[in-house]
Amino acid sequence: MTQGYDPGQDGAKMSFRQDMSYGDYLHLDSVIGAQHPLSEAHDELLFIVQHQTSELWMRLVLHEVSAARELLKGDDFRPAFKMLTRVARIFDQLNSAWDVLRTMTPSEYTTFRETLGSSSGFQSYQYRLIEYALGNRNTAMMKVHEHRPDLHGLLSDELARPSLYHVALDALSARTGIAFDPSVRRLDAPHQADAEVERAWTLVYRDPRTYWDLYELAEKLVDLEDYFRRWRFNHVTTVERIIGFKRGTGGTSGVQYLRRMLEVELFPELWRLRGGL
Repeated sequence: MTQGYDPGQDGAKMSFRQDMSYGDYLHLDSVIGAQHPLSEAHDELLFIVQHQTSELWMRLVLHEVSAARELLKGDDFRPAFKMLTRVARIFDQLNSAWDVLRTMTPSEYTTFRETLGSSSGFQSYQYRLIEYALGNRNTAMMKVHEHRPDLHGLLSDELARPSLYHVALDALSARTGIAFDPSVRRLDAPHQADAEVERAWTLVYRDPRTYWDLYELAEKLVDLEDYFRRWRFNHVTTVERIIGFKRGTGGTSGVQYLRRMLEVELFPELWRLRGGL
């Protein structure tokens, strides 16, 4: 009879009475113990895990975007490109998660939906931080977080600093010599398409050899927004597939609200210039 393989014979550490283990390092007791369904419904665990893992990925998005922003401010483009590429791939990962959630049918969701009360992904402060960090600064959404002064403070702090796109536009202006209206630098409102910004980006796209770093930065931003838009679109179709046109648990109009969010452009000039090249 073949004996079971013992990794210890090849030098693998097998005892962790005195040393840190894999579970210790990742705090898996806390992570895996953080799912607390409020019903007996089989699919509620899927719903919880889906949203918790999405929040973990969003935590990483914020980590990468914050670091990339600081690097761009310091005119250190190359490592920032790596981080922005990673952010796009994270949104690709988040996109795939919708495929798992869509295995839940409307009938299955109704077995536990009422246990959610007024809670909704609409209230995710990390998602709001991502929007603010990228440049979609809708300050009306701050009201959702007024009950948590700590979270409200994080959002206020984000609004006090230039967004990733602000920093990109600073580099664009400095390297092309095209000055922008001060409104382009407004911190407390969503970025609006600006003709001079579009002219500057167009100059970059017409002469990529001269402005290669800006050209690559532009494509990294477009790539990021491309994946971000797909994530939003898949959110809409998933919600429509599961609850149709019911109102969201957080009180929004549900699918109609999410469809309006599809119209938001993070970096509008980078999309509009393409038709004029």
